[in-house]
Amino acid sequence: MGAISIAAASGERVVIATLRPFQLLLAQPWLMFLTFLAAALLRPPSLALFPWDRYVFAVLLFNTTLFVFATRKPLYFGRVVGLPSLLLMLLSASGIVTHAYDPQAWSVFAAKWLVPFVLFHIAGFLAENTRFAALFEKFALLALAYLIFTSVAFLFDARELIFPRFILDDSLGMHAERARGPFLQAVANGMALNLLGLVALNAYRRKVLRGVLAFVLLAGLPLAILATKTRSVWLGFGGSVLLLLFRSSSKRLRGACAGLALAGVLALVACVSVADANRSLADRLEDRSPVEFRMAVYRAGWEMFQLKPLFGWGASAMQRELSLRISEFHQDEYYFHNTYLEMLVERGLLGLGLYLWLVVDLFRVGKRVQVRPAGFFDEEFRSLWPVFVLVFLLNASFVVMNYQFVNGLLFSIAGMLAAQNRMSLEGARHG
Repeated sequence: MGAISIAAASGERVVIATLRPFQLLLAQPWLMFLTFLAAALLRPPSLALFPWDRYVFAVLLFNTTLFVFATRKPLYFGRVVGLPSLLLMLLSASGIVTHAYDPQAWSVFAAKWLVPFVLFHIAGFLAENTRFAALFEKFALLALAYLIFTSVAFLFDARELIFPRFILDDSLGMHAERARGPFLQAVANGMALNLLGLVALNAYRRKVLRGVLAFVLLAGLPLAILATKTRSVWLGFGGSVLLLLFRSSSKRLRGACAGLALAGVLALVACVSVADANRSLADRLEDRSPVEFRMAVYRAGWEMFQLKPLFGWGASAMQRELSLRISEFHQDEYYFHNTYLEMLVERGLLGLGLYLWLVVDLFRVGKRVQVRPAGFFDEEFRSLWPVFVLVFLLNASFVVMNYQFVNGLLFSIAGMLAAQNRMSLEGARHG
């Protein structure tokens, strides 16, 4: 009997040790959410690397499902943002079923449509706990600090400080000569810096971010933006800072934007004073080849749209037709570098109409609510939210938005705003 008791006790300890991680995840459901955002930050989805972010995403779905059943809390479907996002996801999925064995096609599909749709709803579900918003904000500030550090280290050629090391691999991704971060694209890095910078400005306004840390982050941000050497990123960042400088009702936020503008001027002067940096920036400003290539693609895309205006060409047929129509440039694949034109050519007026519906809903989700909220998503943040969307839309005019982390970040915030709208409405009804 003693041996049986010992064996039973040992088995019980093994079972408890095995189930303890699940217990932790159920007790802290936001932990898996932030873990996935970290995975999305550190792994570009469009490259043939080990897809560990997909495994984290699967665990996130599994953990959320367990938490919903364990707590019996409803997981609401958001009609605002959620419905057009769902329709776009289904439309895109219908176009890649013929490429079921192409992992890159499914990875880009997940980054553009599936991940934002899922994070929108899970973030809204988790937002019922006020602690989640605070943890999300801290994660965003940490991510911003990492991206600033990486970009500045790249600018000053301190390559031994850059992690992960694949950022320095010239054979992966593009823009190897710029500060591209773990996204392996300078535009994605710049967009992430811009959006996370807006989160930092909001934290500074509420005095959550202050002191030396606030100075280091906000002073380093313009230098990191400059290091991307990407004109659309410069335009988006400068526009958002000037917009807040002249339109914000918060004196503290206007002061921070004035400091950012000054830091940007000083960073530009510092780079111009260094011969190599000055030459590099001047080359980017004078480089006409990307503009010429994009104009050729735009012309071909517009001609293709006129031939199939309602439902578009589909992804594979679109690529084949583009390669036939563009004779001045020769490459394996052609990209429109414009989200709206790609949607118009690939999915026609139907796809573009759904996308514009989604854009309108992104603005709508930030409308003022009846019950005045506090914390991260207070009333002043809602006046800041349109700037997030405008930064996203501006950069979408120059690139195709298949950046997993950027999409996930924007739609996570939108999901929390939507949840707050719903809770405010319910509170007003019961009040």
